[in-house]
Amino acid sequence: MEIVKVGVILDMKSTVGSMANRTISMALSDFYSRNSHYRTRLNLLTRDSQNDVVLAAFSAIDLMKNEKAHAIIGPQRSSEAKFVINLGEKAKVPIISFSATSPSLSPTEHENKFFVRSAYDDSSQVKALASIVKAYGWREIILIYEDTDYGSGLIPYLIDALQEFDTRVRYRSVVSSNANDNEILMELEKLKKNPTTIFLVHMTAPLSSKLFKQAKIAGMMSEGYAWIATQGLSTLLDPVSDMESMQGVLGLRPYIPNSKKLEHFKLRWIKSADKPDGSAGGSNLFGLWAYDTVWAIAMAVERAGIENSSFLKPNTSKSRVDIAALGTFEMGAKLLDTLINTTFEGLSGNFHLVNGQLEPSAFEIFNVIGTSERVIGYWTKEKGLLSELNDNNGRATNNLKNPIWPGNTIDQPRKLKIGVPVREGFTEFIKVVENKNKTTQVSGFCYDMFHAVLQVLEFPLPYEFVPFHDGSFDELLHKIEKQEFDTAVGDTTIVANRSTFVDFTLPYSESGVSMLVLVKDDERKNFWIFLKPLSWDLWLTTGAAFIFTGLVVWVLEHRINTEFRGPPQHQIGTIFWFSFSTLVFAHSNALGALMPLEHTGESSEQLVKVCAHHMGFCGANLDTKLHRKLDFNVDRYQTNSFVKDLLTKKLNFNETRLKNYTTSEDYHDALSNGEVAAIFDEIPYIKIFLASYCSRYMMVGPTYRTDGFGFAFPLGSPLVPYISRAILKVTEDKEKMENIEKALGNQATCEGQGPTTLSSDSLSVYSFGGLFIIAGIASMSSLLIYVFNFVCFHRPELNNHDPERSFWSKIIDLMKHFDQRDPSLHPFMKRSESRVHPEASPEGNDASPDTDDMQNHSRDSNEGADTGGSDEDEAHSSVGSIYRRT
Repeated sequence: MEIVKVGVILDMKSTVGSMANRTISMALSDFYSRNSHYRTRLNLLTRDSQNDVVLAAFSAIDLMKNEKAHAIIGPQRSSEAKFVINLGEKAKVPIISFSATSPSLSPTEHENKFFVRSAYDDSSQVKALASIVKAYGWREIILIYEDTDYGSGLIPYLIDALQEFDTRVRYRSVVSSNANDNEILMELEKLKKNPTTIFLVHMTAPLSSKLFKQAKIAGMMSEGYAWIATQGLSTLLDPVSDMESMQGVLGLRPYIPNSKKLEHFKLRWIKSADKPDGSAGGSNLFGLWAYDTVWAIAMAVERAGIENSSFLKPNTSKSRVDIAALGTFEMGAKLLDTLINTTFEGLSGNFHLVNGQLEPSAFEIFNVIGTSERVIGYWTKEKGLLSELNDNNGRATNNLKNPIWPGNTIDQPRKLKIGVPVREGFTEFIKVVENKNKTTQVSGFCYDMFHAVLQVLEFPLPYEFVPFHDGSFDELLHKIEKQEFDTAVGDTTIVANRSTFVDFTLPYSESGVSMLVLVKDDERKNFWIFLKPLSWDLWLTTGAAFIFTGLVVWVLEHRINTEFRGPPQHQIGTIFWFSFSTLVFAHSNALGALMPLEHTGESSEQLVKVCAHHMGFCGANLDTKLHRKLDFNVDRYQTNSFVKDLLTKKLNFNETRLKNYTTSEDYHDALSNGEVAAIFDEIPYIKIFLASYCSRYMMVGPTYRTDGFGFAFPLGSPLVPYISRAILKVTEDKEKMENIEKALGNQATCEGQGPTTLSSDSLSVYSFGGLFIIAGIASMSSLLIYVFNFVCFHRPELNNHDPERSFWSKIIDLMKHFDQRDPSLHPFMKRSESRVHPEASPEGNDASPDTDDMQNHSRDSNEGADTGGSDEDEAHSSVGSIYRRT
């Protein structure tokens, strides 16, 4: 039987060291009781490092140089293992550690080749830890770790894993391994001021025990906080001293499958333990790994066939600690290779080394409740989080059982503190009701949208609403900047200046600021639009002025102008005819005594031009008219809205002419009573208002672009991209958006509501329908009266001529009579034709027409208005008429 020396380096005063020493002895006894036929026997040479790196190195040199140890179990801590591993590589002696878990020690092809880790590398747990963080929707955490190789070695790997899930490490708290209670409490008070209340702790058991006790004193083990412990701490929990201050903590540790061998070991351990409850009741994984390490070395030594092997270059130095005198173990490489390829079913599960270290199979997640640990789920590399290990539906989401959190609550920390604006008007968007029991009920379009977004998120996002009173939207967003709120849900518009102190999600509503005005009937559809240029009093005054002008002209022309003579009814008609005909042409040829009055006609033409100009204005661009009105009227904007800055800073409105409002009723009152000319507001509010008041108002003018409503978060918040992607999913779902928009009421166009914009600025025939009707009625009435009188006058003559003639023959005769000159023409009319339109001299004499006119004018003045005309005058009149027409 060959005796093989194996060194053991432990800290005998530590929990792990004292426990490992006992399990190693039990393992050695159990192995050879079952394998009594083996030719080799391990001789364990134990050294106490006393938690000293130098003493651990000294112990290793002593074991290699003086004891000729073929392998060394230990050292216990990662800081101690660094130097010892280098010594083992120099002496070709395998170093096997079951507790040095720092990732920096992992064996590679070029470094630490003679190091074997019969435990899990700390970095193997980082993806499981990150999955837990993601499962609960935490996007910011604080790391607390000790200032040792063990503590700092995991942090880079952990940060990388968290970043893969878009979780940000807001702060890293480093605690000295020698820190006292006061120093730890001061550090915790500093962390307490941080808005993040999710902590991940990575430190050894003695230091973490101090940490959690001080955290309880600081009030950080209460509702709203969450704590996660890594596997190094979780495997060393003391059910009596540690768990009392760790209520609600989540822990992660390697999964140990149950087996008869393990149950038998637990019973033996409890019986042999100094404490009645035992200290290795399945929870101290390092003891199980130490047990399996002894079995693995014993198997490898037997299989490697290293009997009679020795160290080359034996020590010739007189010093027992001379490093230069270390020899080289000639069978070290073979023993290392055999050990790496050794597999068996141990107490901790399947013992199988990959790349020189134990390969993890699964992790279990537990929740500290009372003095026990309740397993709430598992994590595997293949399936992610699982509520049960045999669950085939695992995925990287929250598939865990509900834990009890610090403060003995089932409400998941950390709840988002959401600020919601309390407002009087436009509650269709956000409505806040504060109940007597201090609860807050929120409803409206913005709330429904936020709720729909949370439903499509890949992780839960607990929240609580906090009402925000008496402040503008900018003040609400500044609360987020000051970390008083985590986010804001409401009708908050995304604008550039706000994005300097908060981050917005993608918008979930339409954007733009527009103008609301009172709708009046379309003047182009008015039959009497031609009367619009002047008011009624001006029309009457103008008509009276025309009549007065005609009367003055009659007085001046009556005695000298035959046009103003005749029967009284004719003269009255002439006065009215002259007065109103000046609207369309001048009477320069009809006036004799007052030639300057021809300018009256020109003035009348100007009046027509004014009318025509007004008609063009009625069809002018609506925006131009409205902006002209805004130059002298007051406009309104919504209270606490950014629209005020838009009007004053970008559109250059005078702030003294602006008023604010609160409710949609203010809209109606201000516009309907003429208090303001227009209201500027965002399009969603205008649509809500129009849905209530239908066709009485309309949205006009240009749209000033904004980015719509969005949810606000602190700058750099990792939640923003997740919420934005969720918003896209919701807004692209037509059916879901229709259900959400029901909160805004029916915004469809009301029945009978006219268009909100004018399709054409041109006036139509309909616009002058009244004028055409008046002219048509006057013309048709005159025509019918004339035809009636003409037929009645000639009817006896036609009947006496030949009563039996056909109807059409009588019509032809009437047409012939109509074509002849009326023989009943009044004598003064004959003279007026002759004198107003003198004929040219047929003989070609040298008399001037102007001289003849003056003579005729003088003679007519002496003759009087009633003198009868001769046949010659009649002939002259006929010639004059023909001359004027040609």
